[in-house]
Amino acid sequence: MVNALTCLLKKNVTEEAPARDEEVEAIGREIRTVIDAVFGRSLAIRELDTGSDNATEIEINNLNNPFYDVERFGISFVASPRHADLLLVTGAVTHNMEIAAKKTYDAMPSPKFVVAVGDDACTGGIFAGTYAVLGGADKIFPVDLKIPGNPPTPAQILSGLLALMKKARKE
Repeated sequence: MVNALTCLLKKNVTEEAPARDEEVEAIGREIRTVIDAVFGRSLAIRELDTGSDNATEIEINNLNNPFYDVERFGISFVASPRHADLLLVTGAVTHNMEIAAKKTYDAMPSPKFVVAVGDDACTGGIFAGTYAVLGGADKIFPVDLKIPGNPPTPAQILSGLLALMKKARKE
């Protein structure tokens, strides 16, 4: 026991941090500029799971980890739809979540944006047409952007958000 402890104390047991992804850095710098122009503050996102397998949520959670750290780009996740500018929908919309999803959307202040993330939220995915699923997010509210993938990567999610913010800036 003492030998193992001594060995651990003498060795460096942590790994070097990976280098930042340059693609994500470039997207992040651009999205920060566009968010400032559109909102004049941070973009507040409320994530809504309407019946997913959690693959997309893992990628969305990765956006908040120290590697991606999207808060430095002016993107924050909020707990209440009343504080949100954007609704990030994941998963196929199930019959059980229809009313809750509509209430979440209705609670958001205007102007509001809706982004369907992942194949399930875009089209219903492999669950489309089953007895428990209505389909994609566009079955219950207007969707401004669809980010396909099963699941999309954090870089793809950021690219989609950038495209939506550029479109909002033009309008």
